[in-house]
Amino acid sequence: MFEGFREFDIEVEPNIAIHGVIGGAGPALLLLHGHPQTHVIWHLLAPRLAEHYTVVANDLRGYGDSGKPEGDEQHLNYSKRRMAHDQVAVMRALGFERFFLCGHDRGGRVAHRLALDHADRVIKLVVLDIAPTLAMYEATDLVFATAYWHWFFLIQPRPLPESWIEAAPGDYVTRIMGAAMRG
Repeated sequence: MFEGFREFDIEVEPNIAIHGVIGGAGPALLLLHGHPQTHVIWHLLAPRLAEHYTVVANDLRGYGDSGKPEGDEQHLNYSKRRMAHDQVAVMRALGFERFFLCGHDRGGRVAHRLALDHADRVIKLVVLDIAPTLAMYEATDLVFATAYWHWFFLIQPRPLPESWIEAAPGDYVTRIMGAAMRG
C-alpha cells in the first residue's frame, strides 16, 4: 500500500505529531480523510494522483497514528481551526507554502477552515461529502435525532463519551462506525 511513498511524523506542537505519507512529483496536493477513517482511505487514489502531484495524505489529530492530545472543556484541541493549523504546519515542514487541497467529510470541514484561515496557501480546494450541518440542526426532528444520536452524544462534556465508549468499544464501532459503512 502506498508503494513509492514515504512515511513521516511531523511535530506540530510539543508532543503532538501528525503521521502521514508523501509521494509523487509536481505541485503539492494535500488529502484529508473523513470520520472514522485515516489517510489509508486514499490508498487507491493517491498513487494515480502522484503521477501528476506531490501527494501528502495524513491522519488528522486524534486519528490513526497522529497525536491525540487531551480534550478540553471548549473542545479547542480538536477544533477544525486547530486541525487546519496542523495541516499548514505539516505542509510548511515538507517545504510547501502553497498547495492544492482536497478533504472528505471531517477532512472537508478541516479543509474548509484551512481555506478560510489560510487562503493565501490554498491554490484550489475540493471538498467531498459535507452535510450542511446548520441546516440539518435547524431541521432536527425525531427521525434525524434518532439516526444521528451520536452527534449529540459525542459533544457531551468529557469524560462521558470517552468512558461509555471505552466500556464497550467493540459495540460502539460495530453499531456506529459499522452502520455508517453499511449505510
